[in-house]
Amino acid sequence: MKLLFKYIKIHFMSQLEYKTSFILLTLGQFFVPFLIFVSMILLFNRFENLQGWTLYEVALIYSIIHMSFSISELIARGFDMFRHMVREGTFDRVLIRPRSTIIQVIGSKIEFTRVGRLIQSIIVMTLSIVHLDMTWSVEKIGLLILMVISGIFVFSGIFILGATLCFWTIEGLEVVNLFADGGKEMAQYPLGIYQKWIKNFFTFVIPFGVINYYPMLYLFEKTDQVFYAITPVFGILFIIPCVLIWNFGVGHYKSIGS
Repeated sequence: MKLLFKYIKIHFMSQLEYKTSFILLTLGQFFVPFLIFVSMILLFNRFENLQGWTLYEVALIYSIIHMSFSISELIARGFDMFRHMVREGTFDRVLIRPRSTIIQVIGSKIEFTRVGRLIQSIIVMTLSIVHLDMTWSVEKIGLLILMVISGIFVFSGIFILGATLCFWTIEGLEVVNLFADGGKEMAQYPLGIYQKWIKNFFTFVIPFGVINYYPMLYLFEKTDQVFYAITPVFGILFIIPCVLIWNFGVGHYKSIGS
């Protein structure tokens, strides 16, 4: 962990060397998802609810998924850009260092401009909590935090799986963006509004549903299934097979040669 914090400090200081660029990129990361939220507001101005979900209930779901995605992009950006390490041969140097390959790949690219998206998500979450007609307790706030952590692990796991494919394909595959960016766009709305096979796929295969949909059903008392309150734990566990697959890929890496 000491090495990881050194990586974080180095990237933070280097990105601050170009303050204007850093500020503009951060603002861009703030306003792009903000426009998506505006479109959500316009949708609810036309329709009072979405299959029983109100604007601020959906906004809370939106904030959870975007907060998770922004933190995951900030931390795991190295895996998203891993194809460059394979193509340029720099991953060979990673393998000869006596440190975890995962820590080194994370440290290769950390994007602090993603803080803009994170700030926007926090603002939306705050607005949602203020306008929702419900009593908040320590347990409910803890559940929100658990949902965010679960989302970070799920998105990071997807980035790791995408990076692992590069051991065989060299270039990254767009199917990864389908599950990462596409999954983010889909999971910002309640999964229950989609067809059953889509809901099942994004619950049991790519566990977006356990991040916010099922816990929100319990939080808003739309179900009496207490089990739904602990489903975010399964999102955290999603990282385990992803790391195992990564280690399998590292073991089969043939090197770029010299």
